[in-house]
Amino acid sequence: MCGIAGIWNLDGSPVAAESIDRFTDSLAHRGPDGRGTWHDAMAGIALGHRRLAILDLSDDGRQPMSYSEQRYWITYNGEIYNFLELRSELEGKGFQFRSQSDTEVILAAYQHWGPAMLARFNGMWAFAIYDREKRELFLARDRFGIKPLFYTLGKSRFAFASELKAFRRLDGFTMSMDRECAHAFLQNGFSVEGTARTIIHGVRRLQSGYYGIVKGGQFTRHRWWCTLDHLVDAPTSLEKQAEEFQRLFYDSVRLRMRSDVPIGTCLSGGFDSTSVVCAMADLGRNAIEARKAKKWQQAFIMTFPGCENDESEQAEEVVRFAGVNGNFFPVSEDHALADLDRVLFDFDDLYINLPTALWLIYKAMRHHRVIVSLDGHGADELMGAYKQIDYLLLHDAPSWERAPLENLRRLRRYFHLLPESLRPRGIFQTIRRAALISMWHHPHLQGFKQNLKHVRRGMFGANDLILSRDGKAPLSEEFETVGGRDPLPEDWGPSNRELYKMFHSTLLPTILRSFDRMSMAHGIEVRMPFMDWRLVCYVMSLPDESKIGDGVTKRVAREAMKGRIPESIRSSKVKIGFNSPLPNWLGGPLREWAYELARKSSVGHDLVNAKELRKRLDAHARGQPWDWSASERVWSCLHLLWFEQNFFKQ
Repeated sequence: MCGIAGIWNLDGSPVAAESIDRFTDSLAHRGPDGRGTWHDAMAGIALGHRRLAILDLSDDGRQPMSYSEQRYWITYNGEIYNFLELRSELEGKGFQFRSQSDTEVILAAYQHWGPAMLARFNGMWAFAIYDREKRELFLARDRFGIKPLFYTLGKSRFAFASELKAFRRLDGFTMSMDRECAHAFLQNGFSVEGTARTIIHGVRRLQSGYYGIVKGGQFTRHRWWCTLDHLVDAPTSLEKQAEEFQRLFYDSVRLRMRSDVPIGTCLSGGFDSTSVVCAMADLGRNAIEARKAKKWQQAFIMTFPGCENDESEQAEEVVRFAGVNGNFFPVSEDHALADLDRVLFDFDDLYINLPTALWLIYKAMRHHRVIVSLDGHGADELMGAYKQIDYLLLHDAPSWERAPLENLRRLRRYFHLLPESLRPRGIFQTIRRAALISMWHHPHLQGFKQNLKHVRRGMFGANDLILSRDGKAPLSEEFETVGGRDPLPEDWGPSNRELYKMFHSTLLPTILRSFDRMSMAHGIEVRMPFMDWRLVCYVMSLPDESKIGDGVTKRVAREAMKGRIPESIRSSKVKIGFNSPLPNWLGGPLREWAYELARKSSVGHDLVNAKELRKRLDAHARGQPWDWSASERVWSCLHLLWFEQNFFKQ
């Protein structure tokens, strides 16, 4: 895992050494183990690399790296987990290698297969390969966009880098906020990351599953991956489906335990991270594997004492079950303001929540000299974990007219499963809650849903904080998300259709961005077993009821992990996100910071209604309680204001 950068002066003028040095070193946090640059003065191109050494720690693994008598040069960020198998195949075709790295395997694969090599890779990547013979630059990003890649193209220059903040150090580039993109973010915090647009004017994102070619001063993009083209014939019984899920998942973990440095995991206490750490424990003790990390036993747990998102009790149970070392780090109100500007700067973009908790856990991991983390990202979006218990119990309910007793049974079960603090008090509140969730989720009452949306919008005032951009140019085609128009199979149910968009276009791309920036701020590589392309294609091929059914989400995964993780966690219906306790902090240590930030914003701000924002903050200061929904709406505006006032300072 590394930071990559490059500059190509399209008029052929040499790239100044200090220019590529400054551009590259803006990414030093992504690669604290070394740096390198390469220049071709005749072509006017230079590549830069900041190294995080994971595979082949020797100087043979340094980048930029060349191959085939220096015809090809690469700067690369990521890991190809099946590089040993690919290396063996290429050696059988006569290719030779001087290093033990996966980087050299990519170069040999490019020489042999060209862009078709991408479909052979199992991993995560963003890289650029320059072909000196063709005078062509090839850039590629992995299937699901785990690793980032940004670029800017002008009349006389093409430049690329791993993060937006790097462009602050690109000579001659003027940093300014793309206000159309900022407005899209305020409307929907998950609407931008899957598109080609970024929050920086003039900087574009190479989208997931795409490669690009720069040649003759032109840049062309090509979509090389579509999950729908790789669906499989899955077993029909849940038992057989779970057997195959378990096989694929364990093989995914096995590949991701290949490392020449210590590895660990971030453990929340939920199903996903528990499954990862327990699979690591099984494989770590029993599997014989080339290049398997010798040190894998560390689990890192953030706790939130006194907050509703604290899962320390569950994490302790997992640590005992898996027999790993648990490192617990309590997050308190003191962390809310500590390093706040650093956290937000490292984040590199905008989000609906304060990412301090993520930043802190990877900081702790680096402090303990654990460099690689196997985490549970992707499972929620793949198998519907964001569905709450009211949806799970009512989405497939029979009509009230035909089966009133069955509907009453489901409602009774819903109230029974609610935490005591969330249960309605008295018969009136109970009837009111039952009516609302029925109108929202019951399949035979969907006519009420649109009306409820208007009611909720009126109750929460979702748009009061966002100023209208009436009269501005409509959103361009560059706001088209990856997979947004893919023709989904006709036999797919509503859950599969929703999850496909969530996984490829909206929610997951945004979450992947957040974890990449917060982990790489401390030079930590995050690997994601649930996002192995084989497992993704398999799960996408399963019907709705294999993911959401029998009152649970992740149904096939839960069946697959039976007996392999603590039963209390396997069967739990509680979903708790890993976030900073924003409602607690906005009502406490962040109160004055938030108000001062809102006060600094001009009355004539064109995106945020600063007057309404201060009004909201005043209401909460007078005792109106914060909840997650209200805090995320306000935080989106606060984050944008901070970003505008601080990120563009050179």
